[in-house]
Amino acid sequence: MPIDPAIYYAAIPAVLLVGLTKGGMGEALALMGVPLLAMAVPPVQAAAILLPILVVMDCVSLYIWRRHNDRALLKMMLPGALFGIAIGWATSAYVPRDALRLIIGLITVLFVARYFYNSWRARHGHVIAAKPHRLVPAAFLGTLSGYGSFVAHAGGAPFQVYGLPLKLPPREYTGAGVRFFAILNFIKLGPYFALGQLDTENLTISATLVPLAIAATACGGFIVKRMKPDVFYPFMYAMALIAGLKLVYDGALAFL
Repeated sequence: MPIDPAIYYAAIPAVLLVGLTKGGMGEALALMGVPLLAMAVPPVQAAAILLPILVVMDCVSLYIWRRHNDRALLKMMLPGALFGIAIGWATSAYVPRDALRLIIGLITVLFVARYFYNSWRARHGHVIAAKPHRLVPAAFLGTLSGYGSFVAHAGGAPFQVYGLPLKLPPREYTGAGVRFFAILNFIKLGPYFALGQLDTENLTISATLVPLAIAATACGGFIVKRMKPDVFYPFMYAMALIAGLKLVYDGALAFL
């Protein structure tokens, strides 16, 4: 069956936005990918088309950030994330995705509001120390990230809620995030294939968009690598806020 060329009018901007994100520019842009593509195809098909592209982007990102990582962050969050994917696969047919978007969005907005409040306090002489690693928050937010990534493509916000307050060097934080989501996306290929979403038509569309995906990811990495910490962290919190508001909007709109 011929592929409708109109799909590419939505797919090209979607891939550009997601590619910049995969290069390290924050989750907010990636959240626009599936909704944009869903203007031309059903949402489940949009997610299926983007998943192989995400895996290719992950390979590019892993190369760009190969020398930067924080193993402690991965060690703390990955077990919960893998558990979250397993729960998502087992329960995705029963749990309302819009409710999940709303919950994750509200958590993220409150988290960013707390950051800006602490920034205001810091400007008035209060010292805001970096958070240490904590097992329970890491397990909970890791599970929420894996679960959200599987059922609603909304795994980035919980990762940021845990990772940003650690105040890691920007390159190490970004390198850990790239590895975290590369692992999750690779694992998600199996369940998506089992659900019959990685068919010939979807994979063909994905393949034609790969060159654009690689270029956009490289561009995102080029920009983020040149950000100073005092620019990087406000930018990332702003991206987290946009992501949270987008999730709240999508979830609330569905209920209303």
